[in-house]
This record gives sequence, structure tokens and C-alpha cells, in this order.
Amino acid sequence: MSFKLSERSLGRLEGVDPSMIALVKYAIGITEIDFGIPHLGGLRTHDQQLELVNKGVSQTMKSKHLEGVAVDVVAYIGPRVSWELNLYDDIADAMKQAAKDIGINIKWGAAWHINSIGDYDGTMADAMNEYIDLRRSQGRRPFIDAPHFELSV
Repeated sequence: MSFKLSERSLGRLEGVDPSMIALVKYAIGITEIDFGIPHLGGLRTHDQQLELVNKGVSQTMKSKHLEGVAVDVVAYIGPRVSWELNLYDDIADAMKQAAKDIGINIKWGAAWHINSIGDYDGTMADAMNEYIDLRRSQGRRPFIDAPHFELSV
């Protein structure tokens, strides 16, 4: 099945780096999980980011969204939004393939230790589990932000 971004999602990519937009458009065409771009899922102003930090939705004022090089996605099962983690690693598999095919380096928010998921040998579920194991071995909690993708520079 081939999905495409809605006009609303495309509008939410306004101001995002063109290579990131190309990646998202490519990935939506090859994914098995429909996704879109949520409100504030693309470029954010300083005030918008501050509001998200104050609400506890974001953890940093150094967000790549402020630079227009990050995108958050939301998975859909039919018409409803779903936060089931396995859907996001499936979306990440499509993003990985898109990054590999287009030739850009991206990071995924559930496998922060990998600078270019397109170069990773394995599934994104494997990458996430590897990240979790790594953080735990360091005595640190993993920070899983599965809807988040950013250009790796």
C-alpha cells in the first residue's frame, strides 16, 4: 500500500530543510504504516519550543526543530493516531531506507547512538533495543523519542 502526506502535513513541513522534506515524502511512499506531521512537528519558533519545554513535552531548548532540520511524525491506524512503539520502528525502517536511497544521514530519536540510520545493518527495532541496552549498561535511562527524526550533520 502506498500512502501520501496530506496537505495539512505538507504545510507543517514549511521551513524545514529541503532534504528532510524529500526524505519524509520518499518514506511515506514506501512505508507500511501511514503517518503524518503533527502540529509543531516541523520548524518551531523559540517561543513554541519554550512552551513545549514548560509543558514537559520537550526536554531541550537546543532542539533541531529550531533549525528546521528535524521532523516529528505521528502514526495512523485508519483515521486514529496511535502511539504504539512498534509502529514507529516500522516507520523508522522506511525512513532508514529513504535515507539510504536518497543519500542523506539522519538520526532517529529511539536510537540516538547511530549517526546515520541508513548505514545501520539491522532493523530499527534492533537499533532501538541496542540503544536501550547501551544506556542501561552506562547506568543511564534511555530517552526514547520514537516520532523524532533529524538530519545528522
